[in-house]
Amino acid sequence: MNNKPINLDRLAAQHAQALIKDANDDIETTVTKTLGVLQEDGVYACFLYLLAREKENGKATVKEMLNLLEGLGFGWNKPMKNGQVDLSPDVVLKHITDHVTQDLERLLLTKETLEQMLIYARYGAKARQESEKEDEQERSA
Repeated sequence: MNNKPINLDRLAAQHAQALIKDANDDIETTVTKTLGVLQEDGVYACFLYLLAREKENGKATVKEMLNLLEGLGFGWNKPMKNGQVDLSPDVVLKHITDHVTQDLERLLLTKETLEQMLIYARYGAKARQESEKEDEQERSA
């Protein structure tokens, strides 16, 4: 880990914005359900839920969550298979088990930071929906 302090709030906000930018219109539902799983069942269950139950938005969310984990500064890179980034369920879940869940303090920090990212993403998705509604109303007026 490097010695430069990381602004976790900024990191969470950046990845939430990236998720909202790249996701489809139903991202608010995905993020809300994911946040519930994370809070109730933990980090591993959160990734498992996204990979098993959510399709397109699930993959986008996993990708951005892994980007956030990489930015925490613990030397956690994205999951690799045969020298390439691999977001398949078996590789991602093994990566989470091998790296993220090994140390309790890091796991708790990870959970809190992911929660913050998902909260920001939920609010960002809601704001985007409201903005789109207003734009649509203005065009039809």
